[in-house]
Formats: sequence, structure tokens, C-alpha cells
Amino acid sequence: MKWEDQRQSDNVEDRRDGGGGGGFGGGRGIGGGRGLSLGGIVIALLASWAFGINPMTVLGLMGGGAAPEPAPAARSHTGAKLQDEGGRFVSAVLADTEDVWAAYFAEQQQKYPPPALVLFRGRSNTGCGLGEAAMGPFYCPADRKVYIDLAFYDTLRDRLGAPGDFAQAYVIAHEVGHHLQNLQGTTAKMDAARQRVSERDYNALSVRLELQADCYAGVWAFHSQQGKGWLEKGDIEEGLNAAAQIGDDTLQRKSQGTVVPESFTHGSSEQRTRWFKRGLESGDLKACDTFKSGPV
Repeated sequence: MKWEDQRQSDNVEDRRDGGGGGGFGGGRGIGGGRGLSLGGIVIALLASWAFGINPMTVLGLMGGGAAPEPAPAARSHTGAKLQDEGGRFVSAVLADTEDVWAAYFAEQQQKYPPPALVLFRGRSNTGCGLGEAAMGPFYCPADRKVYIDLAFYDTLRDRLGAPGDFAQAYVIAHEVGHHLQNLQGTTAKMDAARQRVSERDYNALSVRLELQADCYAGVWAFHSQQGKGWLEKGDIEEGLNAAAQIGDDTLQRKSQGTVVPESFTHGSSEQRTRWFKRGLESGDLKACDTFKSGPV
């Protein structure tokens, strides 16, 4: 991706000890909060990685439901130009999502309110509870912010087998896709469904939610490339590979050696890749209705 000379977003909030760090991963492994042991728990969290559905629920269950400790205070810088490569990269990608979705909404005579993106290390307070690096990136509907510890990109590359800058951009675009769902009222419908359907049925709805966010990421990539032409040879393949590597079946196979389809919450590798491609090829949000009756 030719991102270096692109505009940076003013909606990035840097909580990384004053905004330091170098490289896409910052040199830290995933995790870092007290009470979390790595190893099996990391893969378990990745396998249930909510990609926007509140992952604090997962940690609450694993920790016996105890109330989370407050995150330590961190200096926060919003709107300042970032100097490290990882920060500048995510800021440039976020800025492009702002441009794409603002133009798309304008065509519908609507205004697009962009989300903020919070960079943190280890743990951070959020409108949805305490965020931990081991959760992976996530979107909090309550405060309309995307949260990411850039160490996740090390995990994406080294442990999940999804290297490349466009794979990293796909992650951000997917989380912004959850923001679109929040604006559309889809998130509120999911919250209501949680109270009235079985766990298995809710998992099935969750799969449809996640696949729609994948499709939305593809729509962003379509319009982004049309507007900037900043994608290079191999970039699309990086995004498709990332979608495949974080499929529920692939993560379950890596973490437990078996695949349990009824426990899927994000979709199989084939589904995630297919819906991302659908958005990429159509460039139309209307092509992303995963909630239609019938299989996804």
C-alpha cells in the first residue's frame, strides 16, 4: 500500500504512554494485563475474537465474572500527528475510511459521523468496560470508538499467518464496519436478540454480523482503490488471506484440533473470504445483507 503520503485522521486518540512506540507492532506480544496467562488463553480469545462484539464478555466468563480492575491512567493525545510508523499507518487508513464513508453517505443525503480510534498498550478503559490487548482489536458501540494495541499486528503476522500492510488495513476497515452497523441500528437489534434467543441462535446471528462487517470492509477497499489507487500488487491477496486466517474453523483447528460449527461466532474461513470479496467486487453496501433468510 502506498500510504506514507496520505492524510492522517484527526480522530486518533493515542494512549500509548504519550504516543511513543516504533514499528507496526511496537515490539510487544499480545496481552499484558494482570490476571491473563498467555498460551492457551490467547488462542481461546482469538478464537472468540469479537471483532467488534464486546469481548469483555469473554474475559468476564473466563475470570469467573469478577469486576475488572480499573485501567491505569494514561496520557491521551487526540488529533496530534503521530510520529511512529505504526501510528501513522493506522491514522492514514482511518482517514481513508472517513473519506470513503463520508462520500458514500453524502450520496444518500446523509452525514457520516466517523468513529475515533484509540491506540493503547496492554489495557485501556472503554465505554464497554476494561479493554485488554489480548482481546484483539474491537469496536465499542457505547463510545463509538475502535480500540487497538498495535502489538496485535505482530500476532496477526507471526501467529496467525497473515502478514502485510493491507491485512492490517482490513482489520481497521472491519472494525469501522461495525461502526456502520451501529449507525444503522443493527447493533441495537443484536443486543435485543441476545435477550430472547438461545446461545446457539445468537451465535448464528453473530456470524451474520461479522460477515457483514467483512463485506463492508470489502466495499471500503473498492471505493478506496478507485479514489486513491494506493493498493499494489498482492495487497488484495493479503486481505483475503487475513480473512481466511481468522475464520472460526481455522482458529478452532489451531487452538483445539477440532472444529465445532455450532459454536462459530464469526464465520468460517470460506465465508469470511467470500463476503469480503463480495463487498470488494460490488462496492455496494446493499450487497452485504447477510441477514437475509437462507444460508450465508
